[in-house]
Amino acid sequence: QVQLVESGGGLVQAGGSLRLSCAVSGSVFSINIMSWYRQAPGKQRELVAGIASGGDTNYADSVKGRFTISRDNAKNTVYLQMNSLKPEDTAVYYCNAVNRRLRDYWGKGTLVTVSS
Repeated sequence: QVQLVESGGGLVQAGGSLRLSCAVSGSVFSINIMSWYRQAPGKQRELVAGIASGGDTNYADSVKGRFTISRDNAKNTVYLQMNSLKPEDTAVYYCNAVNRRLRDYWGKGTLVTVSS
Protein backbone atom coordinates (compact mmCIF):
# COMPACT_ATOMS: atom_id res chain seq x y z
CA GLN A 1 0.00 0.00 0.00
CA VAL A 2 1.05 3.53 -0.74
CA GLN A 3 -0.37 6.68 0.83
CA LEU A 4 -0.10 10.09 -0.83
CA VAL A 5 -0.81 13.45 0.78
CA GLU A 6 -0.67 16.64 -1.26
CA SER A 7 -0.11 20.13 0.11
CA GLY A 8 0.81 23.59 -1.11
CA GLY A 9 -2.27 24.60 -3.06
CA GLY A 10 -3.89 27.97 -2.68
CA LEU A 11 -4.90 31.21 -4.34
CA VAL A 12 -2.33 33.06 -6.43
CA GLN A 13 -2.42 35.86 -8.98
CA ALA A 14 -1.62 35.24 -12.60
CA GLY A 15 2.13 35.28 -13.12
CA GLY A 16 2.79 34.02 -9.62
CA SER A 17 4.29 30.77 -8.36
CA LEU A 18 3.34 27.89 -6.12
CA ARG A 19 5.11 24.72 -5.07
CA LEU A 20 3.06 21.61 -4.48
CA SER A 21 4.33 18.77 -2.33
CA CYS A 22 3.31 15.14 -2.24
CA ALA A 23 4.36 13.18 0.83
CA VAL A 24 4.66 9.48 0.12
CA SER A 25 4.43 6.74 2.73
CA GLY A 26 3.95 3.00 2.84
CA SER A 27 5.60 0.74 0.26
CA VAL A 28 7.73 3.52 -1.15
CA PHE A 29 10.31 1.06 -2.50
CA SER A 30 7.73 -0.37 -4.89
CA ILE A 31 7.01 2.90 -6.68
CA ASN A 32 8.16 3.22 -10.27
CA ILE A 33 6.61 6.47 -11.47
CA MET A 34 5.30 9.53 -9.65
CA SER A 35 3.08 12.01 -11.42
CA TRP A 36 0.96 15.09 -10.96
CA TYR A 37 -2.45 15.27 -12.60
CA ARG A 38 -5.02 18.02 -12.52
CA GLN A 39 -8.74 18.32 -13.04
CA ALA A 40 -10.41 21.61 -13.81
CA PRO A 41 -14.17 22.09 -13.30
CA GLY A 42 -16.11 20.35 -16.02
CA LYS A 43 -13.00 18.80 -17.57
CA GLN A 44 -11.33 15.42 -17.51
CA ARG A 45 -8.35 14.73 -15.33
CA GLU A 46 -5.13 15.29 -17.27
CA LEU A 47 -1.47 14.45 -16.79
CA VAL A 48 0.64 17.48 -15.88
CA ALA A 49 4.08 15.98 -15.23
CA GLY A 50 5.71 12.69 -14.34
CA ILE A 51 9.04 11.50 -13.00
CA ALA A 52 10.38 7.97 -13.19
CA SER A 53 12.51 6.26 -10.58
CA GLY A 54 15.55 6.84 -12.77
CA GLY A 55 14.85 10.57 -12.92
CA ASP A 56 13.40 10.89 -16.42
CA THR A 57 10.64 13.47 -16.58
CA ASN A 58 7.82 14.32 -18.94
CA TYR A 59 5.44 17.26 -19.12
CA ALA A 60 2.19 18.25 -20.74
CA ASP A 61 2.80 20.72 -23.56
CA SER A 62 0.71 23.30 -21.74
CA VAL A 63 3.12 23.48 -18.80
CA LYS A 64 6.51 22.92 -20.44
CA GLY A 65 8.95 25.64 -19.47
CA ARG A 66 6.77 26.75 -16.55
CA PHE A 67 6.42 23.70 -14.28
CA THR A 68 9.14 21.48 -12.87
CA ILE A 69 8.64 18.10 -11.21
CA SER A 70 11.26 16.81 -8.82
CA ARG A 71 11.66 14.25 -6.07
CA ASP A 72 13.54 14.11 -2.80
CA ASN A 73 14.07 10.43 -2.07
CA ALA A 74 15.42 11.13 1.41
CA LYS A 75 12.18 12.87 2.33
CA ASN A 76 9.90 10.59 0.26
CA THR A 77 8.43 13.69 -1.29
CA VAL A 78 7.64 14.74 -4.84
CA TYR A 79 7.33 18.40 -5.76
CA LEU A 80 5.72 20.38 -8.51
CA GLN A 81 7.18 23.87 -8.89
CA MET A 82 4.72 25.99 -10.83
CA ASN A 83 5.86 29.33 -12.22
CA SER A 84 4.20 31.90 -14.48
CA LEU A 85 0.81 30.58 -13.47
CA LYS A 86 -2.17 31.29 -15.68
CA PRO A 87 -5.90 31.30 -14.89
CA GLU A 88 -6.24 28.16 -17.01
CA ASP A 89 -3.97 26.36 -14.53
CA THR A 90 -6.80 26.54 -12.00
CA ALA A 91 -7.66 22.99 -10.99
CA VAL A 92 -7.47 20.38 -8.29
CA TYR A 93 -4.01 18.87 -8.49
CA TYR A 94 -3.59 15.19 -7.65
CA CYS A 95 -0.49 13.20 -6.84
CA ASN A 96 -0.27 9.75 -8.42
CA ALA A 97 2.05 6.80 -7.86
CA VAL A 98 2.39 3.70 -10.01
CA ASN A 99 4.19 0.68 -8.60
CA ARG A 100 6.07 -2.03 -10.44
CA ARG A 101 2.89 -4.12 -10.67
CA LEU A 102 1.25 -1.18 -12.47
CA ARG A 103 -1.13 -0.53 -9.62
CA ASP A 104 -1.74 3.14 -9.13
CA TYR A 105 -2.50 5.21 -6.06
CA TRP A 106 -4.02 8.67 -5.70
CA GLY A 107 -3.95 11.44 -3.18
CA LYS A 108 -7.04 13.45 -2.31
CA GLY A 109 -5.89 16.51 -4.20
CA THR A 110 -5.05 20.12 -3.48
CA LEU A 111 -6.83 23.09 -5.03
CA VAL A 112 -4.91 25.67 -7.03
CA THR A 113 -6.75 28.83 -7.99
CA VAL A 114 -5.12 31.40 -10.26
CA SER A 115 -6.83 34.76 -10.43
CA SER A 116 -6.57 37.04 -13.45
